[in-house]
Amino acid sequence: MSQPPNSPPTAYRAVDLIRKKRDNGELSAAEIEFFVAAYTRAEIPDYQVAAWLMAVVLRGMTRAETAALTDAMLRSGEVLDLSSLPARKVDKHSTGGVGDKTSLILAPLVAAAGLVVPMISGRGLGHTGGTLDKLEAIPGFNVNLSVERFRHVLEACGCSMIGQTAEIAPADRKLYALRDVTSTVESPYLICASIMSKKLAEGVDALVLDVKTGSGAFMKKEEDAAFLADLMVETGERMDKKMVALITDMDQPLGNMVGNALEVVEVIEVLRGGGPDDLQQLCLELAGWMLYLGNVSTTVAAGKQRAAELLSSGKALEKFAQMVEMQGGDLRTLDDPKRLPQAQHTLKVRSARGGYLTSLQCEQFGTACVILGGGRERKEDSVDPAVGIVLHKKVDDRVAAGEVLATIHYNSKARAARAEQLLQESYRIADSPSAEKRPLIHRVIAKPGEKN
Repeated sequence: MSQPPNSPPTAYRAVDLIRKKRDNGELSAAEIEFFVAAYTRAEIPDYQVAAWLMAVVLRGMTRAETAALTDAMLRSGEVLDLSSLPARKVDKHSTGGVGDKTSLILAPLVAAAGLVVPMISGRGLGHTGGTLDKLEAIPGFNVNLSVERFRHVLEACGCSMIGQTAEIAPADRKLYALRDVTSTVESPYLICASIMSKKLAEGVDALVLDVKTGSGAFMKKEEDAAFLADLMVETGERMDKKMVALITDMDQPLGNMVGNALEVVEVIEVLRGGGPDDLQQLCLELAGWMLYLGNVSTTVAAGKQRAAELLSSGKALEKFAQMVEMQGGDLRTLDDPKRLPQAQHTLKVRSARGGYLTSLQCEQFGTACVILGGGRERKEDSVDPAVGIVLHKKVDDRVAAGEVLATIHYNSKARAARAEQLLQESYRIADSPSAEKRPLIHRVIAKPGEKN
């Protein structure tokens, strides 16, 4: 039987594509499509794919190759068709940080402005918290919706937050598992394809990226974060999506609470128009871009203003309550946060000296939360939603000797002792405040002509 027109050739051999990339050649879109599809169907063994992944790590990829890899991974499974929903579909993705609960705020906030937010999220990775783990701290909240139920919630509510289904980008699941055990995770090209294939499978029209940099981020150096951000923006634009990336600070936790149930408390505070200033301001900035790219506002500034009004009016909180109810969550937790999981004990971390808090090792806060049980040290670990850390002092704050820097919420004394030691080691206190204050938003990477 002859091949249908425009179908990829089947004469490729995996060994030839490995050699081509090893020798710094550029693979065609058809070659990449063949390689990804064949691996997804288990027609290429892990050892050959591992060799190809290492060649990518060592040789890199062109922008065209990165876009082709993203597209092939995207089309390895189902791409949601949300064209029946008349509003524009917009999402946001964060590369991960400590205390980053912005997704729980942004989904209902942007939906309250009339856009559709189909958010397929992940669990905690390393020292960073996961959106799904935070949502599951709300008793009864179901993140495992079928595609049909996901669509129904979007139609009725405008936003829904779920985990990756078996139908979404199956190539990514296979490739990521292999990357994890072959030391090929860090390649920006592979990171870009992994993130973008999952987010674009949501059927969105526009995507806002929050790329973290600093001691609590995966990308410690700003130039590395900017390279990845630019790569993802260009890849999305090649696939006809409206894109923007914000490089944001992760040298200290975002907000004042770290830990799943604790962060839900802070989410409710922001949705009521309050909450920590840094968390609120970042949410307004991200929402401003989402509303702008979604054609709800004519400028980002106007979008920020609209988002602020939706928070102060309670409309965003109403939308959050609707989503919680439709996904099985206990609505009573919104009025009474004590219905969220509560740790049995607390432990205060005190300052050994007076002065100014000049810096802290943000990653160690995330690691301390994992040690408490708020994340996974092994894949099979269960998460304790009640544990976490509340910060009372942040960078540039003045502290007195013996003053409380943070409160640990714990259920295991041994775990709390390990976490306390880690936190004590993370603080840097000096006689004067730091000379240079890092901005919350370092830079914006957008198509020329976008209106701030």
